Parts: sequence; C-alpha cells; structure tokens
Amino acid sequence: MNNENRKRYTQEFKDAVLVRMMPPNNESIKSISDELGISEQSLYKWRQKARTDGNATPGNGQTAERWSSEDKFLVVMESYSMNQSELAEYCRKKGLYKEQIDAWRSVCLNANTGEINQTKRLSQELKEERRRTSEIEKDLRKKEKALAEAAALLLLRKKARAIWGDQEDE
Repeated sequence: MNNENRKRYTQEFKDAVLVRMMPPNNESIKSISDELGISEQSLYKWRQKARTDGNATPGNGQTAERWSSEDKFLVVMESYSMNQSELAEYCRKKGLYKEQIDAWRSVCLNANTGEINQTKRLSQELKEERRRTSEIEKDLRKKEKALAEAAALLLLRKKARAIWGDQEDE
C-alpha cells in the first residue's frame, strides 16, 4: 500500500483541486495528477462527487464546446435562474460565453422533441401499416371466396359430366 492510499485530503484541498478542473482553468486530470502526485482514480472520484453535487467539472483540458453533455447540462442548471448580470459574472468566472449557455439550454429544453416527433411518425406508420394490412386481408378474403367458388364450379362440372356423361363426345 503506497503513501497516497493512506493520505487523507482535507475538503478545502479537494475543493482547490476541483477549482482547477472547472472553467476557466479546465485543467486535465492527468496534468493535475502528475503535478500533485495524486492518483488519477482519486481525482476522477472527486470529480464524480462534484458532478453528483451539481457542479460542472470537465477536467479534460478541452474547450467548452467539447465538454460532455453532463457538464453542459450542469452549467445550464447552475445558470438557469440567474439574471443577466449574474449570468455575465458567471460566464466571466467560468470562461464561457452567454451564447454557448443559451445554445446548451435550447438543446436541453428540446432534448425530448425528437422522441415525440419520432413517436408520432412511428404511430402514423403503424396506423398506415394496419390500414394496408386490413385492405390486403379484405382482398385475400375476396380471392379465397372466388377460388372456393371456382373450385365448387369445377367440382359441379366434374359431377355433371359423371352423371350425364361427356357431352363433348357426342
């Protein structure tokens, strides 16, 4: 068991490290791990706990547009009830643009629209398929009746020939 596994970090220290993962710093977990000698696994756990607590902590060294959906959603949640001046301050602090947050908010608000449209489309397709199936079954019943009638006529013709003999021979 190495020393790190036995170390206990204070919440203040963890918070300071998490701040480095958050915008505008947005440092990668690998670089923080290399610099501080903390395992990447520990940093990932700290970041996951921060996310669970509702904080956007990308920690991947990526620009805001390449953040995970989860981090973008958390930014939208953090900023949703802010007025314009609070939002401007938030954007400055996080290194974001208001337009980015507006775009992410729009995506979040419309996230289920595609499912609704797809459900409507599939429902319409199902209705159309049922209608076509009904028409095909109706047509099939007509053809079965015609076939049964033709078979009955052939049978009657055969019986009539058997009873009266073949008229064509005479």
